[in-house]
Formats: sequence, structure tokens, C-alpha cells
Amino acid sequence: MTSCQRVARPLVQSLRQECLVIRSAPHLSRSFSRSAPRHDEDSTTVPPTTPPTSESKPAEQQPQMASSTNANTTQVEAEKVRMKQRLMDRETTTAPWAERKLVRMGTPPVGSRRRRAALRTSDNVPFEQLPYQCFQEARKVLQEDRQQKIQQIAKELAKIKRLEDRPVDQVPGGERKKNLRLASLRKHVEELKILADVNDPVVKRKFEDGLGDMNKPIYRWYAERKWRGLPYRMITQRIQQLNIVPDVLPKFEPVAEVELYFRRIKVTPGAILDSRISEVPPRLRVQVFNPGERLVSVVVMDSDVPNAETDSFDRRCHYLAANVPLSPNKPSLPLGQVNKESQLAVPWLPAFSQKGAPYHRLSVFVLEQKPGETIDIAKLRDLYAARDGFSLKSYRDKFGLTPVGFNIFRTVWDESTAGVMERAGVPGADVEFKFKRVYSMKEDKKPRGWEAKRQKPKYRGLWKYSKRIHGISRGRR
Repeated sequence: MTSCQRVARPLVQSLRQECLVIRSAPHLSRSFSRSAPRHDEDSTTVPPTTPPTSESKPAEQQPQMASSTNANTTQVEAEKVRMKQRLMDRETTTAPWAERKLVRMGTPPVGSRRRRAALRTSDNVPFEQLPYQCFQEARKVLQEDRQQKIQQIAKELAKIKRLEDRPVDQVPGGERKKNLRLASLRKHVEELKILADVNDPVVKRKFEDGLGDMNKPIYRWYAERKWRGLPYRMITQRIQQLNIVPDVLPKFEPVAEVELYFRRIKVTPGAILDSRISEVPPRLRVQVFNPGERLVSVVVMDSDVPNAETDSFDRRCHYLAANVPLSPNKPSLPLGQVNKESQLAVPWLPAFSQKGAPYHRLSVFVLEQKPGETIDIAKLRDLYAARDGFSLKSYRDKFGLTPVGFNIFRTVWDESTAGVMERAGVPGADVEFKFKRVYSMKEDKKPRGWEAKRQKPKYRGLWKYSKRIHGISRGRR
């Protein structure tokens, strides 16, 4: 694509959008021609008339003309409202302003803009009934394969039922062997469920449009495969580059997707944020890929708090919540809306950094609790109310938690940090860190070689070529 085509693409898209609007509502467009309007189009404008006078129009006809004008105006306004409603349809909208508004409302548009434009201008034929012979023949093959997988699932479920009803003393290996066999059969059933729908175009279309039910294994499988691409590689790269392992945990491997949002802004892992953006609690989108609801703990900690007395760095807890329910079909987790009585242990503290200090790493960890167990929030408040000296490893070991998700952002001193610290009641905005100069313990090197040999006055003409002449500056001749 040439540079001219890239420059002209937004203009072409805008003109196409205007053409679609004009086609859907031709009577709302204003013609630049002075000829008479077509008879097959409904006109909502009143033809120009001469001003009524007392001689040409009776007085009783004036209210009728005013009422007809008001009716036409109302009809135009109603048509504009209907047009706006059509543009706000998340299935068919192609207007950029409507897409942004739908995203702000929490109902983003379905699929790509090209797909929505095709649906808007097509005959609304169902996807599975497209009139393509090759497509329909391929669907028949896929349906036959799916029926075979369903029969296999029924056989495996029957095996599980027979094994569950069988007494333990009749199973070779006892209860342990029986449990292992049941777990293996159930895992095989889940794999068959995925294989039954993995090639179905309707299922793939629903997932790409964001309409998949995450309670079903096939959609969780698609979501995990998508996350294992670039997002997983990026988050593991940040863990290695920013030394999260071993600075925070000795070993860690994320198994759940954690997306971070500040004020409707999606944060790239490791990005340096403005202090005003991170002043409010963020919203997490935690997508897990195994079924069932579980309780998790959320920890936000700063692992780069400078300590001038020990000339090292300490850790600080910026947020701590526990007993937060999480499931595959409910990934949203706003940190500012958790229950303050039964879930919130340490409230949100804005991220900040003193002037002169290096960037601070603010790590967001999601830790899964043991099934059926809750954590005492009062105990967490007693332990970590001071915030300073927080250790994630100690917190994990003390309550038997398993880290499953991670994200990170960074903060540095900027022009708004002092105001953020003042509003949060944090002292130290006037503190500035400076690097202490470390002098070398080695002795100065003595001149040697060519320089040492030609330091005598008779070689004064050659001193300009030397660098270290004792007692003579480089500018002297």
C-alpha cells in the first residue's frame, strides 16, 4: 500500500459511512439541485410558499398551516432519533463515535467494523445457512465428526458411572487407583468436548465476536490459546526483564490472564504511568481457564521503596483484598468496589516516587485460595496495616495461597506527584534523592611510555600531542 493510499483511507471510509447514512434515510439529505424533487421519495420539507397575507389567505387557515409545520418538524426529529438508534446498534454500527460511546457504556461493538458493515448492507442471511455449496458440504462432514465425538462422550460417561458405583474393595489398587482412574476419564471427556466443537464455524464466530459462554470448555480453550500467544510472551518477558523473579518470588509461572485498566485506559505491562492516572483504584480483568468459582486474593505492592539508612530498597503494600469470588464467565474485578467489611484488608494507596529515585515497580498479583477456605480479614489488617515491609512470599506461605496471575506498571516522579501525595496524606514530597559520588580507591596512574620519556623541556613542542603532562595544562604551548 502506497503512502497516498494510506493517507486517503480515512477519507474513503468517512465517505462510505456518509453514503450508508444517506441511503438508509434519503429524505434527511439536502439536495444541492434546484430542480423539483422526485415523486418516489417521501419529502418531509414544506414547499416554499409566499407569505400569507390578509388578502390571499383566510385567517382560519393559518392555524392549520402551523399545525402541519409542527407535524413535519416532529416527523423529522423522530426520524433523526431512529437513525441515531440504528447507529448505536452494536451489531451493525460502523460510526467511530458510536463505537467509542458503546465502549464507554460497557457494551462494545460485536466483531470487526468490516463485519458489521457487511451485516448492515446484506440480507441478514443466518451464518449457518449461507448459500455456498462447498461450505454446506463441509458443514455436513463436521456434523458427522461431531456426532462421533458425542457418542464417544456418552461411552466415557457410562464408564465413569460404572466405576463410581463399583465398590472400592473390588477395584485393583484400592481407592487411590479408583480416584486416579476417575480423574483420567473426566479429563478425557473434557478433551472430547473440545474436539467436538473445535472446527465448528459457528462456535468460532461466537468466540471472535465476544459472545462465547466461558462456562463451556471449548470457549475456555479458545481463550487460553489466544492468551498463550503474544500476551503470555509479553508478561513472561516483563517478569524476566524487571527481575520480578527472584526479587519478589523465587519462582512464578502465570496461568491466568490479568489485564489492568486505569480510568478506562488499558495498561501495557511494564508501562510508566502518570501519577494522576494511578491515583484511583484500577479495574482488573482476570480470565481463568479452568471451570468453577473460586476465591482469590489481590495484592498490589511496590518493591522499590528507597531506604537511605541502609542504602537499599524495601517493599510496601499498596492494596490487599481477600475472599474475592472469581469465575470464568465473570472476569471483571474492580478493586474499588470490593466489600469493605469482608474483603478489603488494606485500602488503595496511590503509586508515587520521590524526586531523584529510580522507577518503582508496582506489581499486581492474583493468588488463588484453597477450595472452601476463607481468610480472616481482621487478621490481615493487624498484620499488614502498616504497609511497610510487606513480603509476598511470607503472605503466600502463611495462608497457603497459589499465585496464578500477574501484571505490572511503573511510576516515576512527575509534575503531579506532589499533589497526589498531598491528597493521599503521604509525607516526603519535598525529599530529593541524589546519587553519592564514589571515589576510586586506586592510585593515579603514572605517565609511562612515550609521555614519560618526552616530559623534559626540550620536547615542549610535542606536549600538544600528549594527554597527561605533569604541571602543564593541555591548552598551554
